[in-house]
Amino acid sequence: MHSVVQSFFGLSSAPFAKDLPATELWLDPSRQAAIDRLVAAVTGRRHCLVRGESGAGKNCVVRGLVGRLPEAHFRLVYISNVTVGRRDFYRQLSLALGLEARGTAAAVFEAVQREIRNGWREQRVHPVVVIDEAHLLNDATLCHLHILANFDLDSAPLLSLVLVGLPELHDRLKLGVNRSLLTRIGTLVDIAPTSPDQTAQYVRARLESAGAKSELFASDAMTLLHELTAGVPRVIDTVALGALEVATTIGERLITRATVRRAWQQSVFA
Repeated sequence: MHSVVQSFFGLSSAPFAKDLPATELWLDPSRQAAIDRLVAAVTGRRHCLVRGESGAGKNCVVRGLVGRLPEAHFRLVYISNVTVGRRDFYRQLSLALGLEARGTAAAVFEAVQREIRNGWREQRVHPVVVIDEAHLLNDATLCHLHILANFDLDSAPLLSLVLVGLPELHDRLKLGVNRSLLTRIGTLVDIAPTSPDQTAQYVRARLESAGAKSELFASDAMTLLHELTAGVPRVIDTVALGALEVATTIGERLITRATVRRAWQQSVFA
C-alpha cells in the first residue's frame, strides 16, 4: 500500500517511516532543549532519567543525543531487553562491551566494571549506558544499578546511565530501596506530547522529508488529527498514514476531516 500512496501523492519515499536518519529527525524547541540537557549531562559524566508517555518521542530524543556524542570520546551501550534477571542483565551489558559473559553474576559484574575503568584510564572513553523501557526493569536489577555507577567510593564517575521509561519509573525510583540510585540522577528530562501547532509542524516535516511538494492535509483536518491523537507522535504517524491510505483509495488529493476521522475509526486507537 505504501508504494500506491507514494505514487498517488507523488512522494519519493514512504511517509512516516521508522527508519528516518538521525539528521532528519523532527525536533521542536522543547525536544531540542531536552537533547541539549542530555548532552550537557553526559558530557559532565552524570546520570539521566528520560520519562514520558508511550509514543511521546523519548527514543527520538535519545537518538538526537547519540548523534551529538563524538565516537572518539563516548561509547554507547543500548539495552532494551530489561525484563531479565540481574545476572542476565549484566551478561547483556558484558556482551555489549565486547566481553565474554562467563562465570558467576559477581564475576560478570566485576568484569564489566574493570572494562569500564580500563577504557577510561587507557583511552579516556566514557561509556553511556542507555536502558530503554527501564520501567520494566526487574526489581533486583533496578536496585543494583547504583552499585554499577559506583567507582572508587563514588568519587569517579566513569559511566553515565540514561534511564528511559514511562512516568511510573520515577515513582519506582522514589521507593526507599531505590533511593541510592535516585540521588545519583542529576538530570530529569520530560518528553511531552506536541501542541496543536507542533503537530502540524511535525506532520508537514515528515511529509516534506518523504518528498511532498504541497500541503496534503486541510487545516481543519490537521486540527482534528491533533485532537484525536492528543499530540502523541507515534499515534500521529499511524493515523496520518491511515488517512493517506484512505485518501488514496477515494482519490482525495487534500485530506479532509472526514478522511482523518475514518482513518481514526479504522485504527486500534478508536
